[in-house]
This record gives sequence, C-alpha cells and structure tokens, in this order.
Amino acid sequence: MWAKIHLAIGACLIATTPLLERNVLPQQKVDLVRVEKSQRQLQLISGDKVLRSYGIALGGAPLGQKQREGDERTPEGRYVLDWRNPNSVAHRSIHISYPNADDAAAARSRGVDPGGFIMIHGQPNGFGWLGRLLQMVDWTDGCIAVTNSDMDEIWTMVADGTPIEIMK
Repeated sequence: MWAKIHLAIGACLIATTPLLERNVLPQQKVDLVRVEKSQRQLQLISGDKVLRSYGIALGGAPLGQKQREGDERTPEGRYVLDWRNPNSVAHRSIHISYPNADDAAAARSRGVDPGGFIMIHGQPNGFGWLGRLLQMVDWTDGCIAVTNSDMDEIWTMVADGTPIEIMK
C-alpha cells in the first residue's frame, strides 16, 4: 500500500482533481447507489436523476469480478447496503452485502473462500489529509474508497437497505 501512496504523491505534482458539483440538498431520497468501476465513479441516484457523483478508489487489482478472498477485486453485481460502522478502521464504512448466494456458490465450486466485508469507506483513520492523493491510485483490498468529506455526505444521504449496483 505504501508504494502506491508514494506513486500518488508523485502524481499529485502533475495532476489535479476536479471539484465535484454540490447542488442538491441531502434530504433527497437515494433509491440506488451505482458504481462504475471503469470510470472510477460512485453515483447517488433518486428516480432517474443523479444527485451526486464521487471519484473512487478500488482494490489493487480492480478489473473483473471478485473471485476469492484476497484477490483485491471489487465485486460486480447488484447488492444491498445493509449495515454501517461509524467506528471502522477507515473514516466510516457502509457494508455491501457481498457475497450473495450466487457469489458463494461460484466460490464453493472453485474451492475458495469468496471473501467478504466489502465496504464503501473513507480514508484510513489518521490519513484523511491525504484523501485526494490516495484517490489517485487503487489501494483498497476490494472496497470502494472515497474522501472523508464525500463519505460524510454518503453516510447522511444513503439509508441502510439501499440497493447498490456495481458495474465494470
């Protein structure tokens, strides 16, 4: 992870991160969280309207569907945000219901553990000040990482039980 952070620090000298537009009140109901892995983007959706869009970091090997514990991939498919942890090792976390029955069966057929504890979370505690820098590289073990300020907003706007769709 530290090698990736060092790369991000170097990249910061030549790249900037655009500011996200903030023009919607957090009281609007989020019906769906959509993640586009290839675009490194998480969207909060109400009806057919995108309320917010955030840049994300993924696992160290983000391409493809999660196959097993430790593969550093973020799962693809439709899941539910089913519980949250205000005291996680990263700034807040919301759990994704991976593995579902199909994921577990596929892993069983390969004789591997599907893994679990896939979360949307902020930066590692104590490293929030590196947020925009860390977002320039894929550094998680398969989770979806956002800056701490983005996580605060997601935390407020997304209720437990909200569906999440994770796409390539």
